[in-house]
Amino acid sequence: MLAGCSAPKVVTPTLVLPVPMQVSYESELGIARLGQMLNSPGLTPEQRAELFFQRGVVFDRVGLRAMARLDFNRALRERPDFADAYNLNGVYLTQNQEFDEAYEAFDSALDLAPDYTYANLNRGIALYYGGRPELAARDLKTFLDEDPSDPYRLLWWYLALEQLDPRSASRSLAAHQQAHGSDEWAWDIVNVYLGKVSDEQLLNRISEESADNQELAERLCEAYFYLAKQAQRNGQPDQASVYFKLALATNIYDFVEHRYSLLELDLIGEEARLRR
Repeated sequence: MLAGCSAPKVVTPTLVLPVPMQVSYESELGIARLGQMLNSPGLTPEQRAELFFQRGVVFDRVGLRAMARLDFNRALRERPDFADAYNLNGVYLTQNQEFDEAYEAFDSALDLAPDYTYANLNRGIALYYGGRPELAARDLKTFLDEDPSDPYRLLWWYLALEQLDPRSASRSLAAHQQAHGSDEWAWDIVNVYLGKVSDEQLLNRISEESADNQELAERLCEAYFYLAKQAQRNGQPDQASVYFKLALATNIYDFVEHRYSLLELDLIGEEARLRR
């Protein structure tokens, strides 16, 4: 009877775990100082917008996302042509699965600053999660072309391409790795996708080469997210859930991988409810 009711297996390599990052004194002090500055008399709308934006960035860094989004919206009310605020507001809309509003925010950022390629990245991610992989791949390729040696840019482009044609995507990944890969540790994430490196080898390298706990937490946040996406590709949803939760446990709130680990877990939960 016990065998018949056994839970799905999760084959996890020897885990590497950082001490979860905590809110720093500098961040707390920064929030207080920016609040005091916002109460200063005689500020112009442009100055108030910049202060709201900077406080929103600090709120975002420490995981106070509702407060961050509120400040980004305040910044836009003070300065409607603030491309950075549109971009980060769009990220929050994507996390909330408000995709049409997110596209509009990124479009506004790019209309105001056509060379703002991080808006291409974030719009590409929104399109990816919004089920529009062809448009996502176009935006993510624009972002990759700005720095072809960045493995993270390559991985996001690959994730979008894979939804269109998995075999062609794998060939493109291998060709790009051959042309631009290096000994930088993050290229080993690409090598995991190519079957050249195991999950455990990647995690061991991160453990051995990280200079301190913060670097360890940051690298693991990134690695666990992409390992989770790899597990999804391999039809291992339980393994993927474990990796997404490990990425979240680092508390690197302002990393793309942390943001979308939470969205991925929400999507997994939604799929589970639909199957009931």
